[in-house]
Amino acid sequence: MYSVAKWSVEDYHKMIEAGILSDRPVELIAGDILEMSPESPFHHYLNISIVEYLRSLLGTQAVISEGHPITLMDSEPEPDIAIVRSPFSLYLNHHPYPEDIYWLIEISNTSLSKDLGIKKTIYASANIQEYSVINLNSKTLKVFQSPQNNDYTIQKDYKSGFISPLSFPEINISVDNLLGK
Repeated sequence: MYSVAKWSVEDYHKMIEAGILSDRPVELIAGDILEMSPESPFHHYLNISIVEYLRSLLGTQAVISEGHPITLMDSEPEPDIAIVRSPFSLYLNHHPYPEDIYWLIEISNTSLSKDLGIKKTIYASANIQEYSVINLNSKTLKVFQSPQNNDYTIQKDYKSGFISPLSFPEINISVDNLLGK
């Protein structure tokens, strides 16, 4: 019987520092080093559009990070958008930890099964209170809240209207803007 070797976050950092993973679009997910899907031009456009929109709404209340790592117990994923605690100087020596994260957003087309599967599980396991997936295929925003037992107890789908993130209930965010309509 064979077993697969799992990598720790520390091992993953050592590989990055040694240049072993340079020029490879990868992320550490549940101890496995996985290749990341390439972005389509619309995915890239939508990511920039959403980040600018959220920055205009949140101002200095949060740092809006695009496609950069967050550090979890056995994972270091790179969500498309991470809304994290400010100021950004908190992350001079480490990536955001779960307690720094307000909300994560993935923009999904070809990576939908990964974003709704293993990524949703690791985010819930890390007790990240809010996670959203923008499904480019169905033009739907999926919002997951209240993690418990490695899953989210609240799951809602939106095609239009407004949402208010748990961490910023006073802010109304247009679903149309998040979906690129």
